[in-house]
Amino acid sequence: MEAVKKMQMVDLLSQYHKIKEDIDQAILNVVTSSAYINGPEVKTFAKELEDYLGVKHVIPCANGTDALQIAMMALNLKPGDEVITASFTYVATAEVIALLQLKPVLVDVYSDDFTIDCAAIEKAITPKTKAIVPVHLFGQCADMQKVMEIAKKHNLYIIEDTAQAIGADYTMADGSVHKAGTIGTIGTTSFFPSKNLGCMGDGGAIFTNDDQLATRLRMIANHGQSVQYVHDDIGVNSRLDSMQAAILRVKLPHLNEYCAAREKAAAFYDNAFANHPNVKTPARQKNSTHVFHQYTLVLNGVDRVELRNFLESKGVPSMIYYPIPLHMQKAYTDTRYKEGDFPITEHLCANVISLPMHTEMSTDDLQYITESVLEFLNKECFI
Repeated sequence: MEAVKKMQMVDLLSQYHKIKEDIDQAILNVVTSSAYINGPEVKTFAKELEDYLGVKHVIPCANGTDALQIAMMALNLKPGDEVITASFTYVATAEVIALLQLKPVLVDVYSDDFTIDCAAIEKAITPKTKAIVPVHLFGQCADMQKVMEIAKKHNLYIIEDTAQAIGADYTMADGSVHKAGTIGTIGTTSFFPSKNLGCMGDGGAIFTNDDQLATRLRMIANHGQSVQYVHDDIGVNSRLDSMQAAILRVKLPHLNEYCAAREKAAAFYDNAFANHPNVKTPARQKNSTHVFHQYTLVLNGVDRVELRNFLESKGVPSMIYYPIPLHMQKAYTDTRYKEGDFPITEHLCANVISLPMHTEMSTDDLQYITESVLEFLNKECFI
């Protein structure tokens, strides 16, 4: 089967064309209003996202990394306080911990769904531990029931990193259903263009149900001021501009549709690779839906470099999320950690591969991608 068009990891242009008229009008409205910073579009988007998530407060900010940093600043964490997160994640999760002179405490993940290992969290807790940052990796929630139980037992804050899972649902043991990012003390997300809910630049947001914490989060995001030119605390300048908010307002009503399209593509991949001895398809966390920001396979006995080269020759892009564990990154060198300490994370970094995943994938696209992968696997080009 021939490739029907140039493949993209994420096809943002086709997504735009479907809502072009609404996006263009939203941008024009901002231009004609000249309310470029903290305009009504930002406030309205925050309210609409609150309604969608079922959360009391959404505080828009400049990007997902800022969202994590502001969250930690708002919790009054002090230099030397320990924050537990996974070694298998994007660097931003640990980056802000280190920037605030807190101590990142890294732990392993589950081998099947790639989320943070709750038993490893328990073992990593010390008297200096103040918070846990569960990463809802690739589109599904971490085991928030267990994370919440651990946090309650040890009186810890929870900051949910929801950059890859906005729109996912998590069902607690009592049957209550919550959107990703609304379960812990604070939730954070990114609106980077390739995200499930992405703008056309940088953007992020912070969620909480705590009124006092929301006030503090807003203040910190706005130079530490609650009243103009009155600075009660040290803050930052982090805001979602009106143009991006207007774009996100157009996209938000489509978010469930976008998630469903990704889930449909993932089901096609699952079926194509089911029971193949050389690839493992992504498992689903039993209490969480999966909105598939990424579709990530774990290879078994396959030369990943050769597979990627083969796919590239066929016009099929692929990515490695993530090639180096955080505990083996030079920037996070720590005498507490060495190679071999987190075997699952290290195995995943050496063997994962992510296939194209976006809202505009056709059956022909999926057929071509899966046939290309299987063609390589069936050549027995294994290590």
